[in-house]
Amino acid sequence: MTSRYQDVYPEGPEINSEDLGAIKASELLTLEFFQAAPAQMPHEIFSQHHILINLREEPTRVENWRGTVHRDFIFHKNEIIVTPAGLRSGWKWYERSKVIVITLEPSRFEKFAQWELGILLRSEQLQDIPQFIDEDITQSAIMLMDALESPLGSQVMFESYARIFLTKLIQKYGTQDLADLKFSQSFTAAHYKRVLDYIHKEFGNEVNIETMSSVAGLSTAHFSRSFKQTIGQSPHQFVMSYRIEQAKKMLADLEQPMIDVALSCGFSDQAHFSRAFKQLEGQNPKEFRVRYAS
Repeated sequence: MTSRYQDVYPEGPEINSEDLGAIKASELLTLEFFQAAPAQMPHEIFSQHHILINLREEPTRVENWRGTVHRDFIFHKNEIIVTPAGLRSGWKWYERSKVIVITLEPSRFEKFAQWELGILLRSEQLQDIPQFIDEDITQSAIMLMDALESPLGSQVMFESYARIFLTKLIQKYGTQDLADLKFSQSFTAAHYKRVLDYIHKEFGNEVNIETMSSVAGLSTAHFSRSFKQTIGQSPHQFVMSYRIEQAKKMLADLEQPMIDVALSCGFSDQAHFSRAFKQLEGQNPKEFRVRYAS
């Protein structure tokens, strides 16, 4: 028996409510980290885009097959190899590897570029620059990996790091006005890390846009626009999302007084906390705690 009516309709829909809303960056990429002994990898054609980022300190000899092109070269730290979906790929490693491999689902990646960033991107463009050195993109990938390893585990932070990585990668390939590109690239992964580390540390205290701008080392206007453009939320919205996420973790301790949770997460009082919580979660903290306990 077919469970979905739309699966038996003779043609796909012209309008689909599932297409509404923002695309989560964290849901369209997969990150893996490898440290492997020298080996020959099989040649395969993959349905995903692959981004391989070299973290090895010492230069190493590798062979790479990319479509019909075979290359034998020295692979340097921060060097990045991009292989689009549908292109045959293979590797031979002569020394132990140390790489981050990020895979992207092509259609969602293109939608993210166009809908979230307003940048046109086609899979063919990824073939134009197969190999390059970019410390900024490497740093954003390391930040994403570190977020995965963090014992504190924040989904809000992971999503923001994923968006930073994708934005930096898309800026490398996308069709974008030169002035906008220079503006966007002036806010590096290192800037974002300083700001996000600051929010993580100080979310229980007053966090204002002037201080965040100062931490980033940018003007308030430049910081606000760059942050919203990349993270998808204004700085204020992001801080609020992070506070609510932390509050949900604290509410899991049923013995902790509600007012303590509110003050620990940077809210001025319990009423302010309840309003913000309901606005983002659709229920007040008390209702959330009751459902959690049930």
